[in-house]
Amino acid sequence: MKDKSILIEKIVKRILWFLLSMLILSIAVFYFARLAPGDPLQSYYGDAVESMTSTELDAARVRLGLDGPIAFQYVKWISNAAQGDFGLSLKYKMPALNVITPLIGNTLILGGVAYILVFALAIILALFCAMHEDTWIDRIICKVGTAAYYIPAFWLGVVLVLIFSVNLGWLPSSGAYDIGKSNDLPNRIQHMILPLTVMILSHLWYYAYMIRNKLLDEIRKEYVLLAKSKGCTKSEIVIKHCFRNVAPTIVNIMAISIPHVLSGTFIAEAVFNYPGIGALSVTSAKYHDYNLLMLIVMITGVMVVSSSIIAQFINEAIDPRMKLTEVSAWKETSQTNSL
Repeated sequence: MKDKSILIEKIVKRILWFLLSMLILSIAVFYFARLAPGDPLQSYYGDAVESMTSTELDAARVRLGLDGPIAFQYVKWISNAAQGDFGLSLKYKMPALNVITPLIGNTLILGGVAYILVFALAIILALFCAMHEDTWIDRIICKVGTAAYYIPAFWLGVVLVLIFSVNLGWLPSSGAYDIGKSNDLPNRIQHMILPLTVMILSHLWYYAYMIRNKLLDEIRKEYVLLAKSKGCTKSEIVIKHCFRNVAPTIVNIMAISIPHVLSGTFIAEAVFNYPGIGALSVTSAKYHDYNLLMLIVMITGVMVVSSSIIAQFINEAIDPRMKLTEVSAWKETSQTNSL
């Protein structure tokens, strides 16, 4: 019975935390977007806005929900958003949701594949370096990885386009697929190679280095000496014992890395003109397309906050001590309240 109460309380807390996070995010982005210089009517009417009278401008602001104080505009926006109406895109002159729907799949595919490859390679690289600590190969990987991490992603993208698209003609330089080949998987993979290369090289060593250091901290603990005295090999100790103990930390790193990898997706989309919500977010901010920008930010926020909650559940499944700590805290709170 108590376990059920704890589980219900935990789920309710997570839901409330999720809703509060999204509310704070929406308020902050809505407020600061409205403070940015520029007139959103320029995006909707173009140069025609200059010939409009003040009465016509006021009527346009009322029609597009741009009239009144920012707080009033926000209440109006969130009331409509709660009913699934995220407003009209000022640049594309159609519902913001309809603008995003065809593009979000491209971003999720590119970002998801990059995320999986980055962490799969980072874990393999970290295990290899930890097992060969302070050898010549470890030192070379550390130096090359550090140098690769500091190369600007946009510069690397331009260089790759010059080599593989312009000079060699092996790979396409832009787009998600060729015209009329949206269902052609090899064609889609061909278009993803250069963006993925940039994203992997920009993120790989950053996470591999963190995981490597966590493994090295674990290797220096006393139980490793005991395992060595029992005849276990270094690879057995690192993979079977040390890696298992740092797994919750890796899950946490993976959870908090989603905004980092997602931002890399946005850069790759901009450099390679890859149609996705990353490139769209840049356009929406540039043209003061508030409704579109808010929708993109809220989608990104849902992904980030949800991943954090999922990581917490996975951590508790991997390391039961975290769950026991929470149970103890809950018991102490209950006892204090009863007194």
